[in-house]
Amino acid sequence: MTDGNRHPFVWYELLTSDPEAAEAFYTGLLGWTLRDAGMKEMRYSLVSVGDGAPIAGIMGGAACVTPPAQEGAQSSVGQQPPPGWVGYVGTAQVDASAQQLVQAGGAVLFGPQDIPGVGRFAMMRDPQGAVFALFHGLPGDRPPALGTEPLPGHVAWHELHAVDGVSAFDFYAAQFGWTKDAAIDMGPMGIYQLFAIDGVSRGGMMTKMPEAPQPYWLFYFSVPDIQAAAERVKATGGRLLLGPQQVPGGSWILNAMDPQGALFGLTAPA
Repeated sequence: MTDGNRHPFVWYELLTSDPEAAEAFYTGLLGWTLRDAGMKEMRYSLVSVGDGAPIAGIMGGAACVTPPAQEGAQSSVGQQPPPGWVGYVGTAQVDASAQQLVQAGGAVLFGPQDIPGVGRFAMMRDPQGAVFALFHGLPGDRPPALGTEPLPGHVAWHELHAVDGVSAFDFYAAQFGWTKDAAIDMGPMGIYQLFAIDGVSRGGMMTKMPEAPQPYWLFYFSVPDIQAAAERVKATGGRLLLGPQQVPGGSWILNAMDPQGALFGLTAPA
């Protein structure tokens, strides 16, 4: 699904403990349309914006987190991973890319494996613990168009919160050819290093906050109005974690958690 050089993010997937509730939350927030993928072994919904091509998937299977019965009690988590979004990076050869990632200190969590009629994928973990996936579509699939203007409802920004932002950038740059863009000094929070794909900024990497339990990728969906979106998050059971606030360049962002516990971001133009 990609030409082997660009290595863009080509797919996004939400693993959640309550897919029906998650579908209702995100369709109300982002205006998505959904259709069933027709998988017999699991519920898997394909996400589109309007009549456009699918851009993401929502599936069940994440651990249900039981709220503490009283103050000071600990939550109980099942054997499945907690709810969360995963980004799929395109590659011409999933198996070869997975092997190279392992040699560079990463790990294979699942696969490589074929998805009949769709392509081949592998679930990976980078050397610092952040999870992502590799993907290659069927022969003849065309790589996604990488526009410069984010479309409403689409992922507009990719942000890695790493144990060490500098070495994390070195890892991804070596594996996928991503290049440095601007670097923003955030004072005590360190450097926010933007990365580019084909010369266009697609995201940033930073050293995570000490309170974050583990490294993670955070995906920002584009909305036309950040304040209205923030109100919708709160009104539909989500929780605001940061913002809304303006960032260098004038855009607005917020970080939030959906009702099942998956982290996500929203961004809007100045």
